[in-house]
Amino acid sequence: MLPTSRNRPQQRPARSWSFSEIMDFSDPKRKPRYLSKIIMAALLTAMCVVMLTQPPCHRRPPSVFSTHEPGVTHVLVTGGAGYIGSHAALRLLKDSFRVTIVVNRIFAENAFDAVMHFAAVAYVGESTLEPLRYYHNITANTLVVLEAMAAHNVRTLIYSSTCATYGEPEKMPITEETPQLPINPYGKAKKMAEDIILDFSKSKKSDMAVMILRYFNVIGSDPEGRLGEAPRPELREHGRISGACFDAALGIIPGLKVKGTDYETPDGTCVRDYIDVTDLVDAHVKALNKAERGRVGIYNVGTGKGRSVKEFVEACKKATGVDIKVDYFSRRPGDYAEVYSDPAKINRELNWTAQHTDLHQSLSVAWTWQKAHRSGYEPPAAVIL
Repeated sequence: MLPTSRNRPQQRPARSWSFSEIMDFSDPKRKPRYLSKIIMAALLTAMCVVMLTQPPCHRRPPSVFSTHEPGVTHVLVTGGAGYIGSHAALRLLKDSFRVTIVVNRIFAENAFDAVMHFAAVAYVGESTLEPLRYYHNITANTLVVLEAMAAHNVRTLIYSSTCATYGEPEKMPITEETPQLPINPYGKAKKMAEDIILDFSKSKKSDMAVMILRYFNVIGSDPEGRLGEAPRPELREHGRISGACFDAALGIIPGLKVKGTDYETPDGTCVRDYIDVTDLVDAHVKALNKAERGRVGIYNVGTGKGRSVKEFVEACKKATGVDIKVDYFSRRPGDYAEVYSDPAKINRELNWTAQHTDLHQSLSVAWTWQKAHRSGYEPPAAVIL
């Protein structure tokens, strides 16, 4: 080991050093120190040469996912750890697709055939409070995904969009031809992302297969109880009505807050088209199977029937068996009165029809998961006896 200090009988007077003095090797007492440094440098260089000349068997082998496998479609699922994306990944695996959920350097290390793009923040109320976050997360990140796809020659995109791009149409039900006039940052950010995708798909360089699915309000969970909805605690206030109903039934919150009772609807509360997550995922898989190069398909994914918030709450009470306390408040910013779909196009072209249309049944399935996962995907809280 090189010495870190020397014992001297008396302290030398301080003096400044010049560059020439520092490089002067004429002092015989200093030779061993510099010789040790030279030897150490030579050893490190030799080690580096040995490591770099190791045979390939000592290096990290390429991932099995880094090459295309004939007969197997490899799908990148962005947002694959989220509520809808996780259900989609589970279904794709069941159907023998190869699935990767997005991580760093993902395109460079995997040979993808398609991208199923779910990743997004998705709460209307939150988007009015944090619009820049929504434009960055949804619009800017979609641009990043498209650039990566173009750079790595991935030509199939299934884009998970939203009915929020339509805003509050004058006529119901909503068709794919209904004008897109979003009224909140969430819907605007999604429409911008759609516009970017469509513009790129029209360019001569793209030759893309694009499917855009505009879906309505998602409920339910995996029928086999493997997955469910577990938003981060700070998002509960902005989350889906089903999550709020379950939180109230579990006693996590004191009651349910219904925002808006003066809409021009039969009972004054908002009317929505509730689509079961299992049906929604089925629509995405059917879109993937029907995707064709040079073609763009745009589809509404819904049941075609609107249900009011009050109807939903009653179904939730029945599913949970809890008489949930309900408090009524003024309208939520950026919300709209009535939205439901006309699913005729997706029925006709993709042979897709919603199968899980019983509101009570979908909520009952989701409630079973919620009761078994009171802490979501976190470990159960310790019980103090």
